[in-house]
Amino acid sequence: MKRIFNYLAVLTLALFSVAAQATIRLPKILSDNMILQRNKPITFWGWADANEKVTVQFRQQTKSVKADQSGKWTVTLAAEAAGGPDQVVFKGKNTITLSDVLIGEVWVCSGQSNMEWPLASANHADSEIRNANYPQIRQFLVQKSVSSKPEEDVKGGSWTVCSPSTAGDFTAVGYFFARELYLQLNVPVGLINTSWGGTHSETWTSREAFEQSPEFKNMITAMPQLDLDALAKKRNDALVAKLKAMNMTLPSTGSAQWKSAGYNDTQWNTMTVPGLWEQQKLEDLDGVLWFRKSVTIAGADAGKEATLELAMIDDSDEAFVNGQSVGTTKKYNDKRKYTIPVGILKEGVNVIAVRVTDTGGGGGFHGDAKDVKLTTASGAAISLAGDWRYNIESVSEGTTSVGPNSYPTLLYNAMLHPIIHFAIEGVIWYQGESNAGRAYQYRTAFPLMIQDWRRQWKQGDFPFYFVQLASFNSANGTSEHGSTWGELREAQTMTLSLPNTGMAVTTDIGDANDIHPRNKQDVGKRLAAIALNKVYAKNNVYSGPMYQSMKAEGNKIRVSFTQTGSGLMVKDKYGYLKGFEIAGPDQKFHYAKAWIEGNEVVVTSDDVATAVAVRFAWADNPEDANLYNKEGFPASPFRSDSWKGITSESKFSFD
Repeated sequence: MKRIFNYLAVLTLALFSVAAQATIRLPKILSDNMILQRNKPITFWGWADANEKVTVQFRQQTKSVKADQSGKWTVTLAAEAAGGPDQVVFKGKNTITLSDVLIGEVWVCSGQSNMEWPLASANHADSEIRNANYPQIRQFLVQKSVSSKPEEDVKGGSWTVCSPSTAGDFTAVGYFFARELYLQLNVPVGLINTSWGGTHSETWTSREAFEQSPEFKNMITAMPQLDLDALAKKRNDALVAKLKAMNMTLPSTGSAQWKSAGYNDTQWNTMTVPGLWEQQKLEDLDGVLWFRKSVTIAGADAGKEATLELAMIDDSDEAFVNGQSVGTTKKYNDKRKYTIPVGILKEGVNVIAVRVTDTGGGGGFHGDAKDVKLTTASGAAISLAGDWRYNIESVSEGTTSVGPNSYPTLLYNAMLHPIIHFAIEGVIWYQGESNAGRAYQYRTAFPLMIQDWRRQWKQGDFPFYFVQLASFNSANGTSEHGSTWGELREAQTMTLSLPNTGMAVTTDIGDANDIHPRNKQDVGKRLAAIALNKVYAKNNVYSGPMYQSMKAEGNKIRVSFTQTGSGLMVKDKYGYLKGFEIAGPDQKFHYAKAWIEGNEVVVTSDDVATAVAVRFAWADNPEDANLYNKEGFPASPFRSDSWKGITSESKFSFD
């Protein structure tokens, strides 16, 4: 009898466990605080037991469906008007209720670091965040992840209501775009932020798209079946072997003593400062490194206050002098200038130690050598540029794992495919820096990606608006030497041939020395201007002058434009029009005089007898270009010629 009782108890417990696990599950993007797209069919989806009945109730709509044999289910409801908040109730063997759900406009924000760039790091961040009280603007931040196959759900993410306590983590470009829409439309605006710094377009494109592309078909056919864990182990083993050959081991021991003046660092390797470590034997390494350097102080300056300058450090650092912390900075492009308090410096040898944390991309010291120095109380400036000893405290997981650019499709699989059932109005995109070396191929790669997204989403040719690359002195590229950034901007402009696309020109708000210009306000507003005109019928001017055609007249060229608004204008207090070049049959460009005549620009140069081609803002950093329309939108860079560029032979490849 006891055996029968035990058997029944075990059976009951097993049945209870099965029942407890038989629950509806939702993808992470379907959660509290979400914003759903207005005026379009609303799709909900998830997982349950095979053949389990699932009922969805939203506003006045109720609909039921059975899960398929694999447990997947999808329910599509009729479109709803903007408003809320509402609840969505999902009933099966369990019940899930989502609260504070709004209906409004939903836009995907994607690309690389300039889209990822948070509001907390934009211009006037403190005041912008302080005033960011917009509970009807919300962001779903997709957690970064890679995958070798299309995933059913994102790795992580949640909907966040915009407030001064949360806005700092919003995509800055997306936030300013959303704020402009909200103020103009007075409806909720949802942002799906799926972006990753430094990524190229090929990782955001599906395998199916590549298979159907003559340009990329052979590439994708040659891609092996990926085992990301095995690849990560292989990379880790290679890193361990490399560091061992350099007399370094991981995990490190004794790093707590590395700030101390008495620590013996004679067995450490040396590195030139300033100089990123990726350019000095530590390619693709992210993590924490320590740098140490000894400096001799005269007796007259011992014990007195001094100033330590370390140029800039990517990403963050903490500096020590003789074991005492003298300062820390977390922004990669802020100049480090720390006060060494009274009582720390001593006569003779002193030790400076710097702990540097790099989370991705370049790591270590950068900037001018003249800005790496110690200035004593007597005014003596002691240069600290040159050799420093260094050691590795730790390596981040991303160094040995497969990165987003290691192979194509990885981010499409992990960060886009899981959300394509979610109805959207459109996409805003800021990317291209990482494709500049293959700018000619971007003419194919970028439209391919856009068409792929539209095909995957099954919402037709939804709006896709993108940011043309800002001014930045990437490699001092010009017409004379060739400009990868100029060619990439051209590829972006050519993508406007796709239906329902738009481009925000930003060459006037870049930063010659920073690939991440801080003025994200105007970027967001210019993207919003396109949407307000094309989607929301506000009849506003949304673009600057676009090249239309040219007519050669001896040593002059007359250029005509579209998108002139209420007329062309020059932004220069002296009225000089800058940024134009002209060339003759020898294909050599010369800086040109230019002036406005009506809605045309006339360009000429004394160095060109017979003009055959004209260019405008054709450089990595065309910061002097100053042709606008009267509504304040800058003219897009262009060239009238089709002469061979410097990226025409560069093709995408993977590890």
